[in-house]
Amino acid sequence: MLRKNTIKDSVGDRIFMLCIYLLLIIVLAAVMYPLLFIISSSFSSSRAVVSGSVWLLPVDFTTRAYAAIFNSKQIMMGYYNSIVYMVFGTMINLLFTVLIAYPLSQKHFYGRGIVMTMMMVTVFFGGGLIPDYLLVKNLGLLDTRWALWLPGAFGVFNVIVARTFFQTSIPPEMQEAAQIDGCGDTRYLVSIVLPLSKPILAVMTLFYAVGHWNAFFSALIYLRSEELFPLQYVLRNILILNATDPEMMAASTQEMRDQGFQQVLKYAVIVAASLPVLLIYPFVQRHFVKGVMIGSLKG
Repeated sequence: MLRKNTIKDSVGDRIFMLCIYLLLIIVLAAVMYPLLFIISSSFSSSRAVVSGSVWLLPVDFTTRAYAAIFNSKQIMMGYYNSIVYMVFGTMINLLFTVLIAYPLSQKHFYGRGIVMTMMMVTVFFGGGLIPDYLLVKNLGLLDTRWALWLPGAFGVFNVIVARTFFQTSIPPEMQEAAQIDGCGDTRYLVSIVLPLSKPILAVMTLFYAVGHWNAFFSALIYLRSEELFPLQYVLRNILILNATDPEMMAASTQEMRDQGFQQVLKYAVIVAASLPVLLIYPFVQRHFVKGVMIGSLKG
């Protein structure tokens, strides 16, 4: 009989791995507990939340806070605006990123080094908030959706990652063969480059989409009309300014308001605002990991 050669870990290695696992468990608990507490509080009664009875699981389970949220025009309008900003903003970001990264990836593009240097300067130096505001004002974009789209039409970091991907992952011989067959640059980009760039496009889509969904500062600076406010801006008003929609409070009884129903609403709004991103991420995780590895290892 052949004896299998097995290498046993030493006692020191086992102790080291045990310490690593314990540390990871502690970090996981530190990250997960606030999330579980917020979710449990959002499904608990106002009395339980105010008295501090909620620790890990919901107490006096109820969905009244979520019912009040979905009856609020302010929250629903914020949801609609955030979806519009995320969808169209991400499309604009991808369009500008690809149109800038692809020419910069071509070796025969004259002056690409100068263009990249000028773009890198903007990463380290910026004009500041006041010049940005004056520029948006002079362009007539104040209190419009374009004020949240055009100033951040593309990210320099994403352009660099996309350019690196185009240079290293798509063989130049493929472009030469396409040119011999009479394929122009536009047709080559649309028919060959983009289908082969799905992993990196998925990564940039996730980055841009999450950024648009979580953005509130630009809305705070450039928007004045309530019908244009995104969900995160509405959430900020509820959490910081206690500017709860009267329609949500009207959906509750006087007893619930006296016992801290507004506090329960805050937890419920946090969950409702985070849910779309949490639902989207598992579906793009595979492309996300693959795209990040491509951009890091081949850069």
